[in-house]
Amino acid sequence: MRLQTVLIVTLGIALGISPLFASAAFAQAKPAESAESSANAALDANRLYCSEHEAYEDECFICHPELRENGRLWCNEHERYEDNCFICHPELRDDSRPFCEKHGLYEDECFICHPELKDKPSSSDEGPDARSATGAEHGTKRLMCDEHGVHEDECGICHPELAATITAGRGLKVRFRSADAAAKAGIETARPESGALDSSIESYAEIVFDQNKLAHVAVPVGGIVRDVKADLGDKVEARDLLATVSSATIAEAVSKIILARQTLEREQRLYAERISAEREVQEAQAIYQATYQQLRTLGFVDEQIADLHDKPIDPAVLELRAPFEGEIIERNAVQGSLVGEGDTLFVLADRSVMWAMLSIPEAKLPHIRLGQLVELSVEPSVDQRFVGRLTWLAAQVDDRTRMARARVEVLNPDGLLRANMFARARILTHRSEEAMLVPSAALQEVEGRQFVFVKLEEDLFEARPVRVEARAGGRVAVVGDLGPDSEIVVSRSYLIKSQLQISRLGAGCVE
Repeated sequence: MRLQTVLIVTLGIALGISPLFASAAFAQAKPAESAESSANAALDANRLYCSEHEAYEDECFICHPELRENGRLWCNEHERYEDNCFICHPELRDDSRPFCEKHGLYEDECFICHPELKDKPSSSDEGPDARSATGAEHGTKRLMCDEHGVHEDECGICHPELAATITAGRGLKVRFRSADAAAKAGIETARPESGALDSSIESYAEIVFDQNKLAHVAVPVGGIVRDVKADLGDKVEARDLLATVSSATIAEAVSKIILARQTLEREQRLYAERISAEREVQEAQAIYQATYQQLRTLGFVDEQIADLHDKPIDPAVLELRAPFEGEIIERNAVQGSLVGEGDTLFVLADRSVMWAMLSIPEAKLPHIRLGQLVELSVEPSVDQRFVGRLTWLAAQVDDRTRMARARVEVLNPDGLLRANMFARARILTHRSEEAMLVPSAALQEVEGRQFVFVKLEEDLFEARPVRVEARAGGRVAVVGDLGPDSEIVVSRSYLIKSQLQISRLGAGCVE
């Protein structure tokens, strides 16, 4: 064609004819351009064009599934809507309606060939009953999948994509090729149970002393241990005497307060007799208060200080006493030994309450709340459970282990829990009352949703969407369209899942 044009133009020049006139003459002489060429010449250069289906990309519902009508099944094999796929369903074709073979639609629906139809409300815009109304008008009916013997809008093998949008109360049916295929595959069913189930998170824990009931009894000054009254494992009451310590510092402080007390009493007497001024009484009072506070700092109580005034000639010793009721878990005091300032002579703990320090994975933290019930089990007492409440959750996660620390307070009346024990913790995060319980193996995830499979016939199963309420002990509490008499697949449910996705996997049947 191009060569002919060049020859004609060249000949025109040789004959003295204008090249433009020669080209125009050729245009009139050549055959008329095809409709396709004319259409392409009028294309909008600012819009992408799908040359394969001769439509703009933003209108080509064959290449772009998101442009298809909601609720209408799509025949992937023949690239058209199922209710217009007369290759699969020749009995549905209405011969009285012109059909667009190129786009798989009736001419009065094909807005690609007829742009004026774009402004016409679609069946999806007219409400949920519009599709059935349109079907009644044109004599259509609910499509059957002849291959699997179920309705097209329920056939999970032909339309696995429906798993993402199927609503509660409906299911996708999966049919095997023979009645004994499921039995041969080892698929087993059972009826769901009904009852309560606690959802929990498990973690490891370490038992430690209650830090609010742990005391290090230390000496405030250096000295010599004169007497030891308590031993390891002893149960002591609050204010029980543990040991006595003598020290030059203590003797000096005792002498100062005795002298300050005598001076104060003398000045008060002289002031009463109007011999001394009030200022001398105030100075004596200040000195006495200073020496009194010094003894209190050293560990003396009011009763002991009062006894010093009554018995000033007795040896001055520091008495170490228990701050609360508990058990001596560590002893460093030895009679006659020299101790320094701040040395710990006893460690006292109240073991009636213990702490369990948990390590919780970062991914589980959204389910953790303060006050949740926690069950603990330790190796020596596997059959016994200790129960406590979650009282603290760390504000940070360990940057190496990606674990967060948490604390549980546990009653320990029999003293079975001991510090540094390891335990398994079970945090109860949710409780489902009177739920439908199925084994964990019965659940399968499809298109991001949880499904169970219900046996309808020997070769027919239905995938039903469920919502998981709780998990514990290999069982799952679910909410969905399940009855107590439903036959749930509890073994090898993954085989039915693979059958459901068989069209995407490109595999054959289970057999």
